Amino acid sequence: MNFKPKSQVLAAPAASPAEAEAYFAAKGRFETDVADVAYDIREGIQSFTLVDVRDARSYAEAHLPGAISLPSGHLSSGGLTALPQDTVLVLYCWGPACNGATKAAARLAAQGYQVKEMLGGIEYWRREGGPLEGTFREEAPLCWNMPPMPPQV
Repeated sequence: MNFKPKSQVLAAPAASPAEAEAYFAAKGRFETDVADVAYDIREGIQSFTLVDVRDARSYAEAHLPGAISLPSGHLSSGGLTALPQDTVLVLYCWGPACNGATKAAARLAAQGYQVKEMLGGIEYWRREGGPLEGTFREEAPLCWNMPPMPPQV
């Protein structure tokens, strides 16, 4: 018997071009990336507010310039008073393996805030050499349970 494997890529058929256009156009309404955030910061464009949803200690050690701290566990306990209601909130957490920003964005949207998620989180911000604020900045651990990054030569 001759077994021919089936494509995992095409197990679900590709969308039509019109469906793909609608999907990818809509995706940009929910997400932004590190490069776009870095561009706006570099150019002095202040049309959004950065929100770091990691724990307070991680925020204190290193965060994106101008970001405010709102640990995701405080979204329903009065922590929202620091959030402006008249601007888009761009949320980030650790990185691609962290869904804290996704969950926070859903909860904030349910409370009437306009939100976007920054893909890649602080991990990719750091990988792309973005500036940091905080007590350790570039020397801060990449994750709460990882040692600090070695200095770059």
